[in-house]
Amino acid sequence: MSVRNIKTNTTGASFFNRHVATVLQAGTVSGVLLLTGCMSLDPQPLERGALQEQVHQDTLTARQNVPAIAGPLTLDEAIARALKYNLDSRSREMEQALAMSQYDVGNFDMLPKMIAAAGYSRRSEYATTRAVDSVTGEPSLANPYISSDKQHATSDLGLTWSVLDFGLSYYEAKQNADRVLIASERRRQAMHVLVQDVRSAFWRAASAQKLQASVKQSTALAESALADARQAETERLRSPVESLRYQRQVLENLRLLEAIEQELGTAKVELAALINAPLGANLTVVEPAETFNKRVLDLPVEQLEAHALEQNALLREQNYNTRIASQETRKTLLRLFPNLSLNYSLRHDSDKYLINNNWNEAGAQLSFNLLNILSAPAQMRLAKAGIAVADQRRVATQMAVLAQVHIARLQYANALQQFQRADAIWQVDDRLNQQTANRAQAQAVGALDTVASNTSAILSQLRRYQAMALANAAASKLQATLGMEPAIGNLNEVPLAQLQQEVHASLAQWNQGQLAAPAVEAGK
Repeated sequence: MSVRNIKTNTTGASFFNRHVATVLQAGTVSGVLLLTGCMSLDPQPLERGALQEQVHQDTLTARQNVPAIAGPLTLDEAIARALKYNLDSRSREMEQALAMSQYDVGNFDMLPKMIAAAGYSRRSEYATTRAVDSVTGEPSLANPYISSDKQHATSDLGLTWSVLDFGLSYYEAKQNADRVLIASERRRQAMHVLVQDVRSAFWRAASAQKLQASVKQSTALAESALADARQAETERLRSPVESLRYQRQVLENLRLLEAIEQELGTAKVELAALINAPLGANLTVVEPAETFNKRVLDLPVEQLEAHALEQNALLREQNYNTRIASQETRKTLLRLFPNLSLNYSLRHDSDKYLINNNWNEAGAQLSFNLLNILSAPAQMRLAKAGIAVADQRRVATQMAVLAQVHIARLQYANALQQFQRADAIWQVDDRLNQQTANRAQAQAVGALDTVASNTSAILSQLRRYQAMALANAAASKLQATLGMEPAIGNLNEVPLAQLQQEVHASLAQWNQGQLAAPAVEAGK
């Protein structure tokens, strides 16, 4: 080959290489610009149709598997429906299920890691190498040799187990188990609040059902009396001062009646929201017997304190947090030790230049982070500080629980006394109203006296129901402080009728003055 041909070939190869490099650079820049354009996306607000569809789906989800209320609603059924179908209660149950799933997944971290891998490699030229004489240091006179195929596939199946990872996963699994129990205690706390709200809303709904007709009748009578008084003022049948005083008294009674009607108007809506019933449903409630547990007030306060310290949900949660902090200390200590890793794998390579395409490989490695020597004191101080904080929170919670026992007991006693006083006042006003109605039939009193008597009787009965609701709320708060709730398991598996029976048994047990331990099982 002549020198000119060699130069021409060299020039052509150089031009080809420059052209290829230019194409590769252009492709790289285009790829970067494309990725940059994809990352700079504009915000996309939800469309109206998508929002409407989402609202429709959420409404169907909220009402899914919720049976309609067949007849009058009792207190037992209201509490059972709230426990089973309330949306916030469902969220707490899902949080508990999530904690249980994390615990199940965490247990697999203690197992060895088995990794299967496959790969493919391709290159444009053979992997050729030259040798250097080990004695003289001069290039070997032998021709370059090929050590690897242009394209080949690899596959391997390996088993790796780390002693340090196993120990950390073990303590992490124990912490996840305590987190499951914490989720169960938080579910108990939410259950206590829900039962308290349902009992209060139920009695407010009962008062609305009882007084609504009387309020409308008295309002109509007051409006008629006001119209008569204004007509009498126009016709000058009475003195102006007397007529205006009469109208003011009637208007004051109307104001009270309207305030009562407004207060009663939202009671059934709140109850429907708590039990996940349609908000526009016309609920009819059945008032249970007015029984209150007065025996619990006769029990020694030391017995109530001991029961609360054993069963209070918030205090039990802090105990589990203390155990989690203790496990964190053990994890810190474990990280200070050397790590021993064991591995065994089966390998395959399709490279035709290999003599053995299949082989087994085993190994062990002992490693230690020397910087752990420097960080060990700080890590131990951090772990001990975590335990100290958890202990302090537990002690503070314990003192708060003891204070709550005394406060809830006093509030329950005061609520019972207020109810008895409101009941006595209502009975007197009710008899006065009957006497006024009899005299009105004999035309011995005027319309103003009748309206005032009706208003007083209605207001006294409303206050009686309010005192009833407060007494039930105080009873629920005392039960929550003592850690008492209905004995239920998995709400998805318990039928509504059975749950209603368990709620009835729990309320009956409370009314009999018995202190029962909770039966909510962790992980359910």
